[in-house]
Amino acid sequence: MPAFDLPLEELERYRPLPDEPADFDAFWHGTLQEAAAAEVLVEARPVATGLRLTETWDVSFRGFAGDPVRAWFSRPAGVPGPLPAVVEYAGYGRGRGLPHERLTWVNAGYAHLLMDNRGQGDQYGSGGATPDPHAKSPGGPGPAVRGIGDPRDYHYRRLITDAVRAVAAVRALPGVDASRVAAVGNSQGGGLALAVAGLLPDLAAVLVSAPFLCGIRRALDLTDAPPYGEITAYLSVHRGVEAAAHRTLAYVEGVSFARRAHAPAHFGVGLRDTVCPPSGAYAAFHRYGELSDADPLKEIRAYPYNGHEGGDAVHVRRQLDWLAQVLPVSPRPA
Repeated sequence: MPAFDLPLEELERYRPLPDEPADFDAFWHGTLQEAAAAEVLVEARPVATGLRLTETWDVSFRGFAGDPVRAWFSRPAGVPGPLPAVVEYAGYGRGRGLPHERLTWVNAGYAHLLMDNRGQGDQYGSGGATPDPHAKSPGGPGPAVRGIGDPRDYHYRRLITDAVRAVAAVRALPGVDASRVAAVGNSQGGGLALAVAGLLPDLAAVLVSAPFLCGIRRALDLTDAPPYGEITAYLSVHRGVEAAAHRTLAYVEGVSFARRAHAPAHFGVGLRDTVCPPSGAYAAFHRYGELSDADPLKEIRAYPYNGHEGGDAVHVRRQLDWLAQVLPVSPRPA
């Protein structure tokens, strides 16, 4: 695929003004306050996986509106003591799958929680197990347009709330150092991880690659690939609702979450990404932490000839090396 977004030298200076509603903070404070009213953990049940070096639990925790959200929680087998944890968020259309599918962070020595995506899991992968009982019509068949006419009804209000509650869930599980939790995700998962970083002031680290929901207005003009293409297709049929849709999307804009973040951050982006255009990632990166009292540690890795897969396994190795420095499995001596 050809490069289609801004050239790298412009991306490295790209810092657009935030598209942010005046009540952005109040909206999310109220949403999260409602969700926090219920105790987070419902169940953590050990499961047999056929893996001898990893222990896994089937977890259910309360997310948006107290709805049960499923997750896999895994730890290195036989490793005593509280471990730092990685909360991972899956991509668009994917569910949590099977417990043996995502072992990178466990093999690196971290406790690992993989959150299921409510109302997703049917597009690829090995499925999901969390329904979305609040999905509203009209809004189209895909999650990106469910409830898009009103920010309180929008799918991503619920999914972002689940993502924040997933951090509370992992902190409540045994064998986790609750003070040392990182959020990780690619694509939709990257957008969720970035939202969590902006909504939780005490996150230890965030790793974001090819993030969805960043620079949304520009992305809608640049690409017809889903998920953004689902939104433009919806607007092409429902003419006249653009203002309401843009207002809703402004409440889930990743650049706004990035501005409020404090945690050290590692970004990755493919410059030929036609799914999540790289200008969105750069906008979030350059604005990251600007409302914080101190400039957080941050870096971005660009892959000029890669698309939505970014640096793939090469980038994962860079993530592992970076997190080992920022959030070592064994705490640094005092």
